[in-house]
Amino acid sequence: MTSFAILYSFRRCPYAMRARLALAASGMQVQLREIVLRNKPAEMLAISPKGTVPVLQCTDGAVIDESLDIMWWALRQSDPEQLLPAPEQQAELNDLIATNDGAFKWALDRYKYPPRYISEHGTLSPEQFAQFHRDQAAALLTSLDTRLQSHPYLLGARLSMADLAIAPFVRQYAHTDLDWFAAQPWPALWDWLQRFLASERFARIMHKYAPWQPQDTPILFPPVE
Repeated sequence: MTSFAILYSFRRCPYAMRARLALAASGMQVQLREIVLRNKPAEMLAISPKGTVPVLQCTDGAVIDESLDIMWWALRQSDPEQLLPAPEQQAELNDLIATNDGAFKWALDRYKYPPRYISEHGTLSPEQFAQFHRDQAAALLTSLDTRLQSHPYLLGARLSMADLAIAPFVRQYAHTDLDWFAAQPWPALWDWLQRFLASERFARIMHKYAPWQPQDTPILFPPVE
C-alpha cells in the first residue's frame, strides 16, 4: 500500500500523454516514474509484463495498463471539468476513439516508422510506403476537420475526454512532417491542434523528468503550482 498511485510513463508516448492529461484534469496526484523504453524497470515489468506504457499501480495494488482505462479510472474518480461524455454522447465518443486507436494509429505507425514494417513494403520504396499510409491517415483527419468546422471541440462546444484521448496522436502525425501537415486544407483541425499544443494543460503534462531510479525521491504528478 502506498499513499499515491504510481504511474509509469514515457514523456513522448501519445498513450502515456492521454493518461497524464486525464490524471491532471482529475486533480489527483500520482507518483510519476519516467522510463526509458530500451531499459524498462524491473518494477514495471513485474506488474505489467507486456512492457508498454502507461501503467498505473493503484494504492490498493490493482494495476491498470491500458491508457483508456486509466483515463476512465481517473475521470470517474474526479471530473471537475466535466470531461466525461453525456450518456447520449457515449457511442459517438467510442466511435471516435476506436477509429483513432484502430485505423488511424495503424496508418500513423507505418507513416512515421516505415523501417519497422519492411516486410509489408512489397514493391514500394520506404518513401512510397510512408506516403501511402500518410494519405490513408489523412482521409481520417479530413473527417475530423469536417467535424470541427461545426464546433470547437470533437464532441461539441466544450472540451471532452475525446479531445484529450485523440489530440496526442494527431500531434504525432503532424510532427512527422509539420510543413506538409500545415499545408493541408484542414483549417479547423489545425486550429484545434494549435489550441491544444499552446495550452497550459499540455505544457503541464510535458515537463521533462530524468528516468526514474529506485533510490529517487518520489516525484508527484502533476506538480503543485
